Amino acid sequence: MTFKEKVNKLLVEALVDKPTLFLIDLTITDAFKVIVSLDDDKGVALQDCIDVSRAIEANLDREEQDFSLEVASVGVGSPLKLVRQYKKNVGRTLIVKTVNENLEAELVEANDDFVILSWEAREPKKIGKGKETVQKTLQLPYGDIKEAIVTVTF
Repeated sequence: MTFKEKVNKLLVEALVDKPTLFLIDLTITDAFKVIVSLDDDKGVALQDCIDVSRAIEANLDREEQDFSLEVASVGVGSPLKLVRQYKKNVGRTLIVKTVNENLEAELVEANDDFVILSWEAREPKKIGKGKETVQKTLQLPYGDIKEAIVTVTF
């Protein structure tokens, strides 16, 4: 079993005990730096990262393979990668990049196939001069999204 296979197996075992916690990314560099990015339906607690780190580190032998380990939650401003992340962020504002345009819109709905976004836009009036504010809605398949980031408002 390769080092990566061992780490992956230990990671899967560690996540079994925490069903709301899920893996976003596992990277192992050529220098054997293991980087684990996690997310949770309700937010990742520091203790979650500690528990996963201990579950991995305690079952690997540094004499067999020297490594460094970093377990963290996905950061604010990190792009959404999984459908589960979209579902978790319904009601929040996203910056979405597609092939054709960039949008800042509220994530109204997320299912297994697409998201529904809603935003206000200024468009020319149908009658007369000037512009009016209109509500726009877009159903967007995940395949059309190049990048989506949750915006943070204070």
